[in-house]
Amino acid sequence: MLYPDTVESEVLVHKPWFVVSIFAVVLALCLISNLTGTAMGELMRPVIGDPLQSGFYGRFAIALFIAVSFCLNVVLIGFAPLKVQIAVVWLETLLLFIAFSTTFNLSLPFIWEKLPFLITQGLVTTIYISAISIFFASLIAIVAAVAKLSNNGFAYAIASFYTSFFRGMPLLMQVYLIYLGLPQLGFLIDAVPAGVLALSLCVGAYMTEIFRSGILSIDRGQWEASRSMGFGFSLTMRKIILPQALPIIIPPMGNMFIAMLKDSSLVSAIGVWELTFLARTLGQSTFNHMEMLITAAVIYWLMSICLELIQSRIERHFARSKAR
Repeated sequence: MLYPDTVESEVLVHKPWFVVSIFAVVLALCLISNLTGTAMGELMRPVIGDPLQSGFYGRFAIALFIAVSFCLNVVLIGFAPLKVQIAVVWLETLLLFIAFSTTFNLSLPFIWEKLPFLITQGLVTTIYISAISIFFASLIAIVAAVAKLSNNGFAYAIASFYTSFFRGMPLLMQVYLIYLGLPQLGFLIDAVPAGVLALSLCVGAYMTEIFRSGILSIDRGQWEASRSMGFGFSLTMRKIILPQALPIIIPPMGNMFIAMLKDSSLVSAIGVWELTFLARTLGQSTFNHMEMLITAAVIYWLMSICLELIQSRIERHFARSKAR
């Protein structure tokens, strides 16, 4: 599928001014990195000594080579089909990330030793907490959205106060207030239920506005037509309004699901054995912090990619239904 701006982007990478601009920016960044002694500068430095006093021309030649290579890469990729461009850029960026990770001198045997426990305990707990929280957050959001769209002052006031309160506080603070505050009222709650409750209430407040805007996007004539046919509110919502609103709701909903997956790491503050908590704990005992943190980051990234693919398939399904 080609988007309207695809042709423009292909032409843009072949414009001389665009290539020259990229060349100048990359060359400047390489020189600044080299002269200031950053990590990239260390890799570029061919001689030992003060970068301002020795080997300047050699370092300039390396910076020039990098800038020319980068510009050629951008121009040549522009001739390839769209899917090939995407695949090549992803591969190159992934290789750069791997090269960046090697600068930390990671212990691969330590990663392979801890990875099974990190997956079976941390990953499973993260998915478990996120899935339950997403389910309850969706239910809360639907009810609150309907309440904010109703003419009942009491229902609207409760829903609007709920969304304002839980969107106005940091999620970490909500986790602490629920986990430490409810026992003060006589409601003993474990760490996992407290984390699920905090995530559900917080994300549900954001999803309320998503549902509300999606429902409002449907023309009022749909409501009037359903009333003329004798449909009640519940039947109208289930059979007419929500099916039309879903294509509008799904993209921001997918973003919220991905955000919740990552925000679930905040429940580690109250001792839940999820991915972030285990990564920090396993690396702390042997001072292999970067090994575990980078491993956890990659696992989060892979889970996000899976959710993105699922979201993309759902969007294509509704796009085909709308086309018919």
